[in-house]
Amino acid sequence: MKSSILSPRWLLFFMTILVLGVFFHVFNLDKKVYWHDEVYTSMRAAGYTRDEIDQELFQNRIVPAPELQKYQHIKPGSTPADTINSLRIEDPQHPPLYFVIARFWMQIFGSSLAASRTLPVLFSLLALPLMYALGLELFASRLVAILATVLLAISPFDILFAQTARQYSLLTTAIIGSSFLLLRVLRLPTWQNLGLYTLANTIGWYTHPFFGLTVVAQGVYILVLLVTEKKQETPKASPAVFQLFLANACSLLLYIPWLIVLITNYQRASATTDWTKVNVELIYLVKLWILSFSSLFLDLDFGFDSVWTYLLRLLIILIIGIAIYIVCRRTRRESWLFILTSIFVPFLILVLPDFLLGGKRSAVSRYLISCYPGIQLAVAYLLATKIVHGRRVWRGVMVLLMTGAIASCTASAFSNSWWNRDLSYFNAEVARRINTTSSPIVISEIGDDYTNTGDLISMSYLLHDNVSLLLLSQPPQLEKVKSLLPNSVEPFVFRPSKKFIEGFKPEQGQLVQVFPEGRLWQIKKQT
Repeated sequence: MKSSILSPRWLLFFMTILVLGVFFHVFNLDKKVYWHDEVYTSMRAAGYTRDEIDQELFQNRIVPAPELQKYQHIKPGSTPADTINSLRIEDPQHPPLYFVIARFWMQIFGSSLAASRTLPVLFSLLALPLMYALGLELFASRLVAILATVLLAISPFDILFAQTARQYSLLTTAIIGSSFLLLRVLRLPTWQNLGLYTLANTIGWYTHPFFGLTVVAQGVYILVLLVTEKKQETPKASPAVFQLFLANACSLLLYIPWLIVLITNYQRASATTDWTKVNVELIYLVKLWILSFSSLFLDLDFGFDSVWTYLLRLLIILIIGIAIYIVCRRTRRESWLFILTSIFVPFLILVLPDFLLGGKRSAVSRYLISCYPGIQLAVAYLLATKIVHGRRVWRGVMVLLMTGAIASCTASAFSNSWWNRDLSYFNAEVARRINTTSSPIVISEIGDDYTNTGDLISMSYLLHDNVSLLLLSQPPQLEKVKSLLPNSVEPFVFRPSKKFIEGFKPEQGQLVQVFPEGRLWQIKKQT
């Protein structure tokens, strides 16, 4: 598609939407629950391990809720080496780049929720000019590049994770930057471009192992280009193949130190991600695929099992399908092949193990990040071609698509939780219920799945200062509870373990589940 002249009216419209997208990136930055995984980001960046926190906290003692937040601040006497060591021991599947950057950010700007989330917002905003460059390089069209940038700026999914203190916005930026530089090297195989491509890939590898999905997709893209080059054509892939191989070899060589950590601690990494290997039905996977891919443009939730959720989302999937078809029909081989490989190669790498071994890897929206820029580029191309040809229906589709994205961002911006909060989704409601009582006490322990530490710290931001936590050792010594608490209180119990529930005796009171969704119980006095 040749570069088209954009009328001032359209340019003003797109710039307005772009500015609105930037606004949503920073609006209500500290409103949502600081969920379990974000707590772990701050914990690792601060130089703590979960094990040392557990040993210090769960000692059959009462702790003021705000005291838990000290583990979100830089550990006294620690260095970046402690941050790296924390990941090496307990979370080897997470490379250290983002966490080390977050540590330096924490030292400069502090550990408030807004400060912690500003860093991923900046990485997300950095992706916008890179998306423009990628769209221009791929389609040689300023209009497509602008549309792709606008779609990324107002993407409900991207804004949601831009406001999450995790490495996923940096991963998105690395993927888009690497893709742009790959195409740049194919067109201009200079050592400068190769050096930048190597740097982008090294950043990607040290951000998340799933950057490898993009690297494999790029490898397939180059291979197919080589195989399909015709003799009469000027070769485009052949001259750069050796340079690209060298660049990828260099980035992998630089990644070897952490690769050794990952291999050495494979059992730990595998145990931490065991939840992705739980067998689910095919219909569950299909539902999550629909929700994941459509969340780039629409993220209004009417309930996981509501037909309305999927009717609206299926329209988005239809538009994506049409976009991919139009790209394949109307663009040069280099363009449509890039779109196909960048979307489907990462997706198939995740789907095939789910089918062959069981599990739900492909149902995790953030694992599919490698697929998303290709989808946004395809939809941008579809809309650009229709605008150029003056198709009013498709102009209406574009406006509706952007309206849906803005409505989704608005709904999310004013909510204190959203679907990506996962295990911490109900923490705000749990905290609200606890705060409504006078002089509340909450009993908790490490728990069956060892997630209580993260969620207790998460809730410490929401609980009133007068809330106290009785943190029991493992296994829970229930006979000590009565001696540690005033006789007049009816304490809450947050996520009790099976041993706690089974060991609770009638003479200790009545254990009542007061909020099942949040696994909140309360010990009522016997009447």
